[in-house]
This record gives sequence, C-alpha cells and structure tokens, in this order.
Amino acid sequence: MAFVLGGSVIGSFGAVFLKSGALALRRHWSSFIFNWRLAVGIGAYMLSSIFFLKGVSNGELSVLYPMVSLGYICTLVWSRVFFQESVTKVKLIGVAMILAGIVFLAEGKQ
Repeated sequence: MAFVLGGSVIGSFGAVFLKSGALALRRHWSSFIFNWRLAVGIGAYMLSSIFFLKGVSNGELSVLYPMVSLGYICTLVWSRVFFQESVTKVKLIGVAMILAGIVFLAEGKQ
C-alpha cells in the first residue's frame, strides 16, 4: 500500500513538472529538447510506475488501483501552491468523493 501511495505522490509531482515544462514551451517551442522540466516530469511518471508495479504485485488490485486517485488530490494541492490555481467548492466536493470512494473500496476488502 505504501508503494502505491508513494507512486501517487511522485506522479502528482510529475504533473507539476510537465505543466511547468509546457509553460516554457509556450514561450520557446524550440526548447523542447533541452526542457529539463519535461524530462523531470516524464522521469517522475516513470518512477511512479515502478512504485505502482511494486505495490500491486503484493496486494489486491481492486483496492490498490483506486488509491492512485490520491494523486489527483495531491495535484490539486500542488496546482494551488505552484501555479496559484483556484480551489473551488466543487473541487473540494470532488476530493471528498474520491476519499469516500477509496474508503468504501478499502472496507470492501474485509
């Protein structure tokens, strides 16, 4: 379970770096090859996949895979912290629904 959670957090940082790299591309499209932010974002997604593979190899996929959605919650926080994106009431309701779904799936394991 820890591997899947770790992979979710790492993947959410990957999204931050991909967005940051994409913003740099808007200014200079020719910088695609030398864009370190894109490279870090891709690397973070690859690393998160390794964590995920390790995690699901030792647990129930029906319980662990939905935990990947915790990455969406982390991404919401990072988007506020790094890009000053708004956190609306509707987004918070969505986060609550994600968390409730994870709890229900985890309880279904028993």
